[in-house]
Amino acid sequence: MTRFTVNNQSVQYLLDPETPLLWALRDASNLTGTKFGCGTGHCGACTVDVDGRAVRACRMTIAQAEGTFVTTIEGLSRDRTHPVQLALLAEGAVQCGFCIPGIVMAAQALIRRNPDPDEDAIRATITNICRCGIYPRLVEAIGRAARAARGEETIEAGARPDIDAADAARVIPALSPPRGR
Repeated sequence: MTRFTVNNQSVQYLLDPETPLLWALRDASNLTGTKFGCGTGHCGACTVDVDGRAVRACRMTIAQAEGTFVTTIEGLSRDRTHPVQLALLAEGAVQCGFCIPGIVMAAQALIRRNPDPDEDAIRATITNICRCGIYPRLVEAIGRAARAARGEETIEAGARPDIDAADAARVIPALSPPRGR
């Protein structure tokens, strides 16, 4: 039996101790924001926070997670107002969205460890792969998130996750329904 904390909730898994953390989170805990991408730790889609550091969940077993504090994208900010999330949206860095949870988790760990990362630090630390090619906007967004986390900048929130789509269109024009419908 493996025990650790996930999103501030104590959990125990009755799984083989060699089960990758990724599958325990996704399959046993239904925390599907942590994505399976490559399974080799290269793409970063499965990145979670383990005791304050960004970890590729496909490469960590639940035995290795014993006694740790794990935070997934679902536990980072229930209302999606973490500075990294807001900055990625504000900079237009979210496209298909598949890689975004892993990028957010890697970026928030970077900003916590280094509150004022320069472009080189961001590029060296955020090695997540994005098929949409958001990298230039990603660097700016993470810099902006760091400024917001330091209190030097305010980033307006977009539509709340529970907002009606028609109301969201007033806040975010790209969500407007096509004309004639």
